[in-house]
Amino acid sequence: MSAAGKKATGNGFLLDTWVNLKRWLLKTTRNPFVMVFSLLNPIMFLVLFTEVFGQITGGAIGSAVGADVSYVTYLVPAIAIQVSLIAATTSGIGLVEDIESGMFEKALVSPMHRGAVFLGKSLSEVLRIVVQVCIILAFGYVLLWVNTGGHPGAYVATGLLGAVGIVLVGVLFSIWFTAFSNIMALVTRDQESTMIGVNVLQFPLLFLSSAFLPLEVLPGWVQVVAALNPITYGIDAARALMFGQDVMSVIEVTAFGGLWNTLVPAVAVLAALDLLLGSVAVYFMARATSADAR
Repeated sequence: MSAAGKKATGNGFLLDTWVNLKRWLLKTTRNPFVMVFSLLNPIMFLVLFTEVFGQITGGAIGSAVGADVSYVTYLVPAIAIQVSLIAATTSGIGLVEDIESGMFEKALVSPMHRGAVFLGKSLSEVLRIVVQVCIILAFGYVLLWVNTGGHPGAYVATGLLGAVGIVLVGVLFSIWFTAFSNIMALVTRDQESTMIGVNVLQFPLLFLSSAFLPLEVLPGWVQVVAALNPITYGIDAARALMFGQDVMSVIEVTAFGGLWNTLVPAVAVLAALDLLLGSVAVYFMARATSADAR
């Protein structure tokens, strides 16, 4: 057997990853309540916010992205990122369930690559996020169609490629928070503590961002927090693809032109966070022992 975290198997890293991916996908399909609940909350946000605030946000939204923009299309990118955030939150809780049931300990003492254990689990969550963001995009179009009396006009200004881009931004955004929730699970080994740890960050970060209103109409201290908030960068990237224009709200970039002035810095920030927290999560996974998992 090789060093910890690199255990040799006859299967190889890719097959170990596939085994773990399949296990987590089966676990998700056998508990559809988790997927339904993680979609219900964002859909409620989308419907309630558009109905309650849609009529009073026109001026602020118009000055930020254009006079004829519907609040539905302004909000859909934020809800897509919220879906990714909630899915990432449940990742650590699922890991704690494995720890408490003994499945995590079995994985640690098996000859599987520990990196494959983490990667397979993460890929299952990526697939779930892809499905859920696609559902939100479709639901947003239906809501826009209803609100406009069947004349929605252009929905995603950048077309099908832009819609695919929004899904990919959701995935890229989710990786850092998935890693964070798994780190919380490995440190606390307790569902309640993990849930509290991730939820303490989730909703404050969501509201202290550009999710629901342009930052220029929010208090100065909120704008300062938003500039340091990863959710702002995820939402701005998705919103740039939705509207086909530069909508970066926290830093001024002019080097790339058009929507790329938003996409390039936003993707760079999210990728750096993914690399940092992903590395920390893999480190915690690699140093875990069966004694730690109890």
